[in-house]
Amino acid sequence: MQNPTSVVYKQLICLTFILAICFTACSSNKIISRKVSKEFKNSTIINKYHAGFALYDMSAKQMIFEKDASTYYTPASNTKLFTFYAGLKMAPDSIPSLRYIERGDSLIFWGTGDPSFLQTKLKGTKAFDFLKNSNKKLFFSPGRYTGDFYGNGWQWDDYNDYYQPEINELPLMDNVVLVSATKPGEMQILPQSFASCFVKDSTLNSKAFKVIRDFNTNLFKIPSVPIPEKINQQIPYKVSTANTVNLLMDTLNKFVGVSDIKMPIDAKTIFNLKSDSVFREMLLPSDNFIAEHLLLTYADRMGLELNTSKVISYIEKQYLSTLPDKIRWVDGSGLSRGNLFTPRDMIALLELIYNEVKDEKRLFDLLPAGGKSGTLRNAYPKTDNPFVFGKTGSLSNNHNQSGYVVTKKGRVLLFSFMNNNFVLPTAEVRKEMVRIMTYIHENF
Repeated sequence: MQNPTSVVYKQLICLTFILAICFTACSSNKIISRKVSKEFKNSTIINKYHAGFALYDMSAKQMIFEKDASTYYTPASNTKLFTFYAGLKMAPDSIPSLRYIERGDSLIFWGTGDPSFLQTKLKGTKAFDFLKNSNKKLFFSPGRYTGDFYGNGWQWDDYNDYYQPEINELPLMDNVVLVSATKPGEMQILPQSFASCFVKDSTLNSKAFKVIRDFNTNLFKIPSVPIPEKINQQIPYKVSTANTVNLLMDTLNKFVGVSDIKMPIDAKTIFNLKSDSVFREMLLPSDNFIAEHLLLTYADRMGLELNTSKVISYIEKQYLSTLPDKIRWVDGSGLSRGNLFTPRDMIALLELIYNEVKDEKRLFDLLPAGGKSGTLRNAYPKTDNPFVFGKTGSLSNNHNQSGYVVTKKGRVLLFSFMNNNFVLPTAEVRKEMVRIMTYIHENF
């Protein structure tokens, strides 16, 4: 039998060891806090705009340093981290692409919002092949998506820009028309079914070649300037049931009818791609189209109405109740200035993401890496050993970074650096962020 005194002695040793570790971590974090605070005070530009910052130690469950961390900021594409976390919870394995039933000689299908369906980079084809290979009559049944073609608070005058495609329940080919040229004077249009919608317009006052779509229709105006050889313009097209069906028929080379049947609960599901591949394509290039439509696929998984505001409300109640500050979240991509988060909200979210993934290598592979990949590739010096992994967020007068910084001593710290309302060039604000994050990496 073990001596009771010996047991107590061993317990005291363990407790002393744990307390020593905690004391060392706390002491180290206080040193970091003082030094980082000094870097902010010595900055020559941070006092010229609104800057919020939070640095957090996961191992000690301790906030190391805060600067206006409870103040709300426009997050821009930092919003995609919320969309990412929701996906980890609601669609952790695969992304649903189509729902369908078979009735007699007919196959009736509904959209889920799947952004990978024949998307340029992802090239999701399982759902397409399923329809292509079916020997039944095809019928698309619209009406599941109940939102607007734009997100809450989007800029209407960005309608012609590649980063703002419209939202619908069955997106096809990125919901954009690609204009390119193999050689000067020869324009190529994809999907080709839109070729008849292009007209020359001598009234366009343009020095450079740029196609302008009519706001309300799929009329694409071509300026009277030579088409350059390396033109590569993506223009969002107006979505509609008619366009969806026409594009399907053009690509499938078979007739597709329209049905008004409401989707039954037991409709079967076709999955296109593994979730990680879609998450990565959203996060690395910061793809707004993918982010917005992923929210709809989550709604499909949960049996919810395909509606952005309703699925966001569900996510907040189910998965985000522990955030320190009440968030204002209105879209999936961050295009809207209606989104408002605090830096400490971002820290709490980053910890939730880290604990949900449970695999640091996998997580860092999904995120842009400073000096190596995604939107952080050119922010930091080129390297094969990045030390910052996270998400950028940019709108005019706003630029943010939130993610994970690996120090030279091997510590993984969480950070959120949010900069709003500046009139300086974005490059100067970015450079200052990089300076401070590099200092943290090298000194701790």
